[in-house]
Amino acid sequence: MAAAAAAAPGALGALQAGRARLVAACCARLGPGWRLPGSLTGPRVGPAMWARGWAPVAGGSAARRGYSSEVKTEDELRVRYLEEENRGIVVLGINRAYAKNSFSKNLVKMLSKAVDALKSDKKVRTIIVRSEVPGIFCAANLPVPTIAAIDGLALGGGLELALACDIRVAASSAKMGLVETKLAIIPGGGGTQRLPRAIGISLAKELIFSARVLDGQEAKAVGLISHVLEQNQEGDAAYRKALDLAREFLPQGPVAMRVAKLAINQGMEVDLVTGLAIEEACYAQTISTKDRLEGLLAFKEKRSPRYKGE
Repeated sequence: MAAAAAAAPGALGALQAGRARLVAACCARLGPGWRLPGSLTGPRVGPAMWARGWAPVAGGSAARRGYSSEVKTEDELRVRYLEEENRGIVVLGINRAYAKNSFSKNLVKMLSKAVDALKSDKKVRTIIVRSEVPGIFCAANLPVPTIAAIDGLALGGGLELALACDIRVAASSAKMGLVETKLAIIPGGGGTQRLPRAIGISLAKELIFSARVLDGQEAKAVGLISHVLEQNQEGDAAYRKALDLAREFLPQGPVAMRVAKLAINQGMEVDLVTGLAIEEACYAQTISTKDRLEGLLAFKEKRSPRYKGE
């Protein structure tokens, strides 16, 4: 008993050190210059440090993308920057009609390149992933909200891509499932990890073991998607809903949106106490921003805030 009591302080210290490392890793993902809250390691971040934390690395390879109505078209991926009232929304359209949007090395390479470019673009507020091929849906490690619009088939890799998004919406006629076991393989694009986190372990096992395909209503019932809609004549009901959601996100503070996403994602991977420490660290980064001051001023003046992501 005495030995156990003597060992307890050391064990507690190790636990606290482990939590501190987890929170430090979380802050590191935000960029150089970020610090933990004073209760953990040191002083909070000042305005100058904040600005340095979000700025892209000088001379980095991530190119800035201009805003225009022009559609950048590749063979398999289309990146579209919306304008006017939709400014800040980017649509990633997958366009492999001849292969029913199945993944190829070229498509994965282009998706990776697009994601890298979007990560450093502060003008981007929300990203919608959709299919450019009618009836088929086939991101991701992005700091801004991502929405998967499923208007057709999302099987195997297509559903895994949707699972990597923050929010999923689908038409009632959509079909989705992880069907790899039919081919004597398993989901290899994150499906075995993200599906249990989305709908629970037991049900995820049932769906993967059976290779079952769900329609939109069934997917909504098990919590796989957030919204289900009757398909329209144009075949883009899910995309239209995703666009409505993205418009709801646009007025919010862009820095707060990024930090909130990080806090939620990182917090879900740890225990509650560590998650609360991560939340505290993330909250601290919003205090000294210009956007926060603009939000307070706009509230006082009874007008809409004009956030700049600073």
